[in-house]
Amino acid sequence: MSLYCNYVATSQDSGIEYHKEYHDNHYGFPISDDNELFGRLILEINQAGLNWLTILKKESNFRAAYSNFDIKSVASYTEEDEIRLLSDSGIIRNRLKVKAAIHNANVILGMQVEYGSFKNWLDFHNPKTKDEWVKLFKKTFKFTGGEIVNEFLQSTGYLEGAHSESCPIYSKVLDSNPTWNK
Repeated sequence: MSLYCNYVATSQDSGIEYHKEYHDNHYGFPISDDNELFGRLILEINQAGLNWLTILKKESNFRAAYSNFDIKSVASYTEEDEIRLLSDSGIIRNRLKVKAAIHNANVILGMQVEYGSFKNWLDFHNPKTKDEWVKLFKKTFKFTGGEIVNEFLQSTGYLEGAHSESCPIYSKVLDSNPTWNK
């Protein structure tokens, strides 16, 4: 049997099927679509203070509540939309996180004008150390502390560390991320 990253290999978590699906098919793999990158940022921000399983179970609710993570739509949200989101029991109802999503969507719209896309902005700044990325994100976005930035960047292939080298998914992530192939 192949060795998986320690958590997936040893977990007794009742939600291991959610973790395994995310681990095997999403975690560490590059994302090229701006809306999906934005969606991952929303999910990582909402995970703060909670466990990742809670977010994985609510991912489809987040997608529906936040207009399928469409950046332009979220950037245009009004106070009425904020109230709607804060009343939605299918997502995390935290005013700071909701406001951060709307603010960050507007920031990304500006990046799309200046760089052509959110992904291009990330690529323009890559590579950076974790500390350099955290400083940049804190200066640019709302609600992006060290752990959120680290997980967002690992989960989207900008920072290594998503998988241990003994994990069978590691080689798939490595193959999908040309910046790691030195």
